[in-house]
Amino acid sequence: MTIAIIGTGSVGAALGRGWAAAGHAIRFGSRHPQSDDVQALVASIGSQAAATPPAEAAAAAEVVALAVPWGAAQSAVESLGALSGTILIDCTNPLAAGLQPAVGSDTSGAEQIAGWAPDGARVVKAFNTTGANNMADPDYAGTPLSMFICGDEADAKSTVARLAEDLGFEAVDAGPLDRARLLEPMARLWIHLAMTDGFGREIGFKLLRR
Repeated sequence: MTIAIIGTGSVGAALGRGWAAAGHAIRFGSRHPQSDDVQALVASIGSQAAATPPAEAAAAAEVVALAVPWGAAQSAVESLGALSGTILIDCTNPLAAGLQPAVGSDTSGAEQIAGWAPDGARVVKAFNTTGANNMADPDYAGTPLSMFICGDEADAKSTVARLAEDLGFEAVDAGPLDRARLLEPMARLWIHLAMTDGFGREIGFKLLRR
């Protein structure tokens, strides 16, 4: 599968490396694809990766992962061009200064992205509830972390679940896209625990069943 990753920060890099290792072709979408940092990332992955402007990366892909800061999300989505039938994974978290939510409780960042995306994009929320370190290695002493996903189309969620499993996560279907209103605060909890409360980044969420 060809996957476009919009954003080359820590999350985008971890996803790209993991999916390339699983056999997928990676196209990083960047406003500066020839920059030293982006080319170093591509080189670190190898022949399965390339970098192009965002619309070109999206046009070549079956799945697009949006991994940019929230403040850049709208312009990034609107730069992608036609996405009819394309799965758009929203990996963002709508955060304002002081880790405060940038959207109200009656909507979510994912729902706003679905509204910004061109008609026909199939939006799935995923890869937002943990850090890039866990995307690189979600194994905790033989137990995979849970990756919660939500979206309105079952087949799109199934594809994203397989991509989560390719990285080593246990995929958990959390329901329709409006459940992002729950997953985005969950991400804030992880950030507070890891960065503010002294737990460190080597923590993650696991759904247990009995």
